[in-house]
Amino acid sequence: MKPWANSGLGRDLHLDLTASGSLSRGLRARLVSALRESIRSGRLGADTTLPASRTLAVDLGIARNTVAEAYAELVAEGWLTARQGSGTRVADRTGEPPHRPRPHITSSLPSSSPTPALSLVPGSPDVGEFPRTAWLASARRALTAAPNEAFGHGDPRGRIELRRALAEYLSRARGVRADPEQIVVSASSGHGLWLLARSLEGTFAVEGYGLHLHRELLHDADVVTTPMELDTLGAQPPDISGRHLSAALLTPAHQFPMGGPLHPSRRTAFVEWARTTGGIVIEDDYDGEFRYDRQPVGALQGLAPDQVVYLGTATKTLSPAIRVGWMVMPEHLIDGILAVKGIYERWVSATDQLTLADFIESGAFDRHIRRMRTSYRRRRDALVATLAERAPHVKVTGIAAGLHAVLELPAGTESATVDRATALGVEVMGLSTFRHPDAVENQVDGLVVGYSTPSSARFEATINALCQALPAP
Repeated sequence: MKPWANSGLGRDLHLDLTASGSLSRGLRARLVSALRESIRSGRLGADTTLPASRTLAVDLGIARNTVAEAYAELVAEGWLTARQGSGTRVADRTGEPPHRPRPHITSSLPSSSPTPALSLVPGSPDVGEFPRTAWLASARRALTAAPNEAFGHGDPRGRIELRRALAEYLSRARGVRADPEQIVVSASSGHGLWLLARSLEGTFAVEGYGLHLHRELLHDADVVTTPMELDTLGAQPPDISGRHLSAALLTPAHQFPMGGPLHPSRRTAFVEWARTTGGIVIEDDYDGEFRYDRQPVGALQGLAPDQVVYLGTATKTLSPAIRVGWMVMPEHLIDGILAVKGIYERWVSATDQLTLADFIESGAFDRHIRRMRTSYRRRRDALVATLAERAPHVKVTGIAAGLHAVLELPAGTESATVDRATALGVEVMGLSTFRHPDAVENQVDGLVVGYSTPSSARFEATINALCQALPAP
């Protein structure tokens, strides 16, 4: 008999039977005690799948019947669950006093408030709709066809297979003027922005309302940001005399978070600003594929590829777990970006790049986007219809495209509404979170509602809970 075993669960799980009481106790009793203590201490968490009785018996060097009887006893006691086809799992014993320290969670709410179980935080697709079967098929094809050198140190621009696939897709679907040699693969659009921040000197102009995480990223890279005012046409270009500005960061297809596209006259004005001052326009095309009322707005980069850096990512279209982004660069910026990135491609898995390349070239990417565009449009329509019925006093804006909507609230009610939503188990973000501290616009109270985030099964419950949190007319 071996005194301990590695269970094969993908992490070390030592079952020390010699420490489970006197050796005069039977093997089954010692195994029961060891498993029970592993669950009680938290080394085996709720819903963890245990190894098959045959496997654990071999690991421990004991009879299979001994393991099976131990499992049966723990099932009877409620420590384990057993279902045909899903194996033996650790039972969810939520509600019992914890036997280990839990991580501290900072919250403005009392500790007795429920942890939000329903999320409307913007920025994520419905991860339950990730195309697993098609992705797996692409992975198999890509890895089978990959040359041996694909598994060594790669080109710091990224795999050529992916850059070629992106050049064709972005040209066809987004109107980007792209050559594979001018595409640099990144881990995300945020990673691309970080590389730009480290390679460009000077102040960045950013939209008065914009993604706070990007502002924080720039701040951490020691880049000063100055806000550009927003109006009904979108962001207003910096003053032409502002030659100290090195870049202007925009979301022209679907302004985040307010939701409108950048007006054609403003697109032209930003290109003129860049040409006159030598600045760079950084185009974050974070959800440009998802437009519902007409054809998607083409990329700004197509107007001036020598003045615009185009940032894209798989985060919104596929999953945040697919850590692949891309930058379409003016040629004169590439060497500086690669110098910051490093000589080896060490940021993005080559196998993920190869898989995504096949996923695009096989047509699976287009099919997935079309399917999700239909799904998200239905969600948007359901959100708008529910609010029209239950909260007609709340104005909904920014819904022509993207994965979120803005709910305008009466002045002074945003913070209390977020608190009520949290108390109801709904995680939602106030519009003020996205406002630049130095923005000159009058602050608007509102919520930024990510209607793509909840799972399909929880969508209706999440929207109903949101309606309960909204202020009365």
